[in-house]
Amino acid sequence: MTKGSIKQEVIFTAKPEIVYDLIMNPEKHADFTQSEVSMSNEIGGTFSSYDGYINGKNCELIPGKKIVQEWHFDEEEWDEDHFSICTFIFEPFQAGTKLIFTQTNIPEHKVEALETGWEEFYWEPMMDYLDEN
Repeated sequence: MTKGSIKQEVIFTAKPEIVYDLIMNPEKHADFTQSEVSMSNEIGGTFSSYDGYINGKNCELIPGKKIVQEWHFDEEEWDEDHFSICTFIFEPFQAGTKLIFTQTNIPEHKVEALETGWEEFYWEPMMDYLDEN
């Protein structure tokens, strides 16, 4: 299977610790995704989002600075034992945060959908959540 990758940079108007917490805090993650979420804050711990559509494992966690996770999407033509690697790096930027996001080891035929999916289902709802709270 041919693999692809994604790299995106997103600017948020909140501090890195707050943006990190949106992803790692299960209650906040559930609020902005409007879905059932479970989230461990331990290395090797598991997570699930979007009512089980996404699941994975924490590989590296540096609060306010970096998240590395294995991600699996419940998609046709995405093998049950296949995981992509998502890396979130949080950098202070002006009065907020620059999030540098990479996702590697993606089945090539899923790259384009995931590129727009991150914007539609993560970055935009996170921005809206921050604006409202």
